[in-house]
Amino acid sequence: MSTAVLLIDLQHDFLSPDGAYGRAGLGNADLAALPARVAPVLDAARAAAVPIVSAQFTIVARRGRPPQIAEHLHALRPFLGPGDFEPGRRGHDLVDALAPADVVVEKVAFSAFHQSRLEWVLQGLGADHLLVAGIVTNGGVASTVRDAHVRGLATTLLADGCAAFDREAHDATLRSLRGVTRLSTCAGAIGELAAGA
Repeated sequence: MSTAVLLIDLQHDFLSPDGAYGRAGLGNADLAALPARVAPVLDAARAAAVPIVSAQFTIVARRGRPPQIAEHLHALRPFLGPGDFEPGRRGHDLVDALAPADVVVEKVAFSAFHQSRLEWVLQGLGADHLLVAGIVTNGGVASTVRDAHVRGLATTLLADGCAAFDREAHDATLRSLRGVTRLSTCAGAIGELAAGA
């Protein structure tokens, strides 16, 4: 198997205090701890020449019109507005502790595969196994892992490399995903990367 690391939505607008979610008062200690926990995994991946792909939630800006936000998302997160999750702005970027990724893929839905170039990128990398970390466990992470499974890609989900806005939702999602992914930890991934797995 050829491995790539896949990061889901670990962006300033989700995680930084001055990002869109931080300004709205949304976040928790589990989410805030992720960059420091995931960074050593990326260090090990870089040392092993394993590519890092960052799938980043994107809101499409439209000149002279409001940004293009899915109706259900706008209803759930009415605070999102112009400039939030917009490519070229800091909020859209991968958080500093994890940057840079080798490839950035814009995502517009929960799954990083939906209407994106992720599958094409992974084919180009020759990757058939993904080490997955990101947010939120019960949203973008779960949807992406399930879509990878449908596409015949093996995945290892880093249980402590993911988080949600609700710990119970995180734990329940990990239990529900056992049929489609292998669960591991950041420490386990570092060991496997160092061993050339």
